[in-house]
Amino acid sequence: MRETPRPQGTAGDAGPGLPQHGPGRAFAHTTGASGSGTSHRSDGRSPHTPRGARRTDPAGHPGTTPPVPGWPASLVVRLSVLLSVFALITWQVVADGPLLGPDERIGRALAGRGSAGFTDALSDLGNTQVALPVLACAIVFALVRGARREPLYAALTMAAVPALVVPLKIWTDRQGPLTDATGYYPSGHTATAAVAYGAAALLLAPYAKRSWPVPAVAVVLTAATSTGLVLRGYHWPLDVAGSWCLSGVLLLALRAGLERVSRRSTRRSSSRTPSC
Repeated sequence: MRETPRPQGTAGDAGPGLPQHGPGRAFAHTTGASGSGTSHRSDGRSPHTPRGARRTDPAGHPGTTPPVPGWPASLVVRLSVLLSVFALITWQVVADGPLLGPDERIGRALAGRGSAGFTDALSDLGNTQVALPVLACAIVFALVRGARREPLYAALTMAAVPALVVPLKIWTDRQGPLTDATGYYPSGHTATAAVAYGAAALLLAPYAKRSWPVPAVAVVLTAATSTGLVLRGYHWPLDVAGSWCLSGVLLLALRAGLERVSRRSTRRSSSRTPSC
């Protein structure tokens, strides 16, 4: 029989013409076959490329690329709330805002309450001579247990306290409750206690049988320090509240860094484990 001549290509074609499929052959790229419409694979599996890993939208177009790992949304929300409250309190202090009136009335009403010796002892929990040795012991313990980056992150977080608090004290220049001296906002003792005890708790919690009591102790010590400072008349309540917010930001950042180090260590250990 005489064969039908092949159609000639047009001016835009790269070759002489498209090949004709012979009868009885399975076509991997025809409509209805597994992996139909895929120009790379015929078995329906996605290629190992970022573009191939994209999901399509309802119209069949390529979707967005997988999200890049970053900070969790909950962490961003907490940081945003703390920073917003800290900014609000700082603005009130600098601008002599309406919150200072109730703050000073409450501070004067609370100052002098309780035993002077007891409230002094509570406020002393924020002294560097008390709080820093606690953190140092936690750092040494973590180093002995083989941690390397975690103690460094904790030490850097503690070093950030004076680097942030001292300029803020000079800038805000707030007068203390029972003195004419200024530079009382934010409370340095509160920030020292919160970060020192909080960082120590974050370092020690992974080694404890139950993780929650360790941070609970840190919260109690920080709250005791803040209570002693207000009852003794060393700080206004807003001085303490501002330090809570600032310390919370530092501790959340430290926690995120420690969790990232832990995830990397877990992935490395799992990759070194031989598969059966």
